Amino acid sequence: MRVRSAVVRVTAAVLAAGCLTACAEGAPAAGPDRTAPTAADSAASATAGRTASSTTGPGTSAARPGTSAASARTGQNDRSSAAGGHRCSPSVSIDRYSDALDKTTFQGTFVGNLSALTRDTDGSLAALSDRSVLIGLDGRSHRPVRATKIIDEKGAVLDAEGLAVEPGGRYLVSSETEPSVRRYDRSGALLGRLPLPKALQVEPAGRAQSNQTFEGLTLDPGGRTLTAAMEGQLTGDGKDSAGRPLLRFQTWQRQGSGTRPAPYRLSRQYAYPVDAGLGVSEIAALPDGRLLVLERGFTAGVGNTVRLYLADPRRANDVSGVGGLPGGKAVRPARKKLLADLGACPSLGAPAHQQQTNPLLDNIEGMAITGRAPGGRLRVLLVSDDNESPKQITRLYSLTVRPGGR
Repeated sequence: MRVRSAVVRVTAAVLAAGCLTACAEGAPAAGPDRTAPTAADSAASATAGRTASSTTGPGTSAARPGTSAASARTGQNDRSSAAGGHRCSPSVSIDRYSDALDKTTFQGTFVGNLSALTRDTDGSLAALSDRSVLIGLDGRSHRPVRATKIIDEKGAVLDAEGLAVEPGGRYLVSSETEPSVRRYDRSGALLGRLPLPKALQVEPAGRAQSNQTFEGLTLDPGGRTLTAAMEGQLTGDGKDSAGRPLLRFQTWQRQGSGTRPAPYRLSRQYAYPVDAGLGVSEIAALPDGRLLVLERGFTAGVGNTVRLYLADPRRANDVSGVGGLPGGKAVRPARKKLLADLGACPSLGAPAHQQQTNPLLDNIEGMAITGRAPGGRLRVLLVSDDNESPKQITRLYSLTVRPGGR
């Protein structure tokens, strides 16, 4: 999502807050979901942070023995413990970060503005620039290997924010301006556009707010269910009993496989309770129907707030016919559990180009599940959107995540 300016009065009551736009300036946010870690968990995270700080100086990136000084200068931090990295919470640890992509180019294309990330069918990673470019990254080194420009039906660029890859290799790209979800082939040629409920269109055509629509997009591992997450609320929607704004997640279903699968059809829509003052920046589907959800915000003079949640929409009610949320006691939203507030992660000596409560953080917008680790844990890669700003960084974060029970 691109920068939106606003005036913010920061007080001591909002030092852990974030804003809905989450890129450069915005309004304060409230505390995390009530399933947040206990005080004992917080103390453990703080201890981990102090340990990391004692081994790496402020603004530096330490490397394990055998790592070159050049690698350290790029911001690559490969120090990982046998237990799976440095703990951010009981459910999440950070293994390393890398700034190697920051302010770089590939074949004349700027490698930045990255708003989405997903695994590709060839073992590489597909990243999406909100300047309408698909960028392929090597699956191991994360170095750029290809860049493909994409356009809409009129030949114009997209404000592209969400990305998914079909089992056959075609790309699904969401734009937050209309909003829309379009399909592209491997060369970047436009194949079509998915149907969209009228209410999710930007006002006055619908009830969505400009620049607050499809920020997250994910396809389940079987390729049957596509989910798009609204970043902000529809006009007329309210909050749940805990005071959390209710967003809408839209799904599509398709049947068949191979070279001629059935088209995507609109399916159920459900409510998701986002932390007050934050927005949903990305989602990633698990095989059992649950989602990893990345919530993000920014407060000027304080920095970013980034929280990783596990959401379970399997028993959520379909709200596609509900005019205004919460819609009464009969409407059940998706349930969520806090996995980690990433501000509690050890900083690993990461530099920051603007004020941050934890210099490791930046404007994180993309998330991909890249593999599995022992014990049912997931390998997760995050990426931040630098908005081509000298105050922001294109940074990759390698996490190990334990989502927990089914």
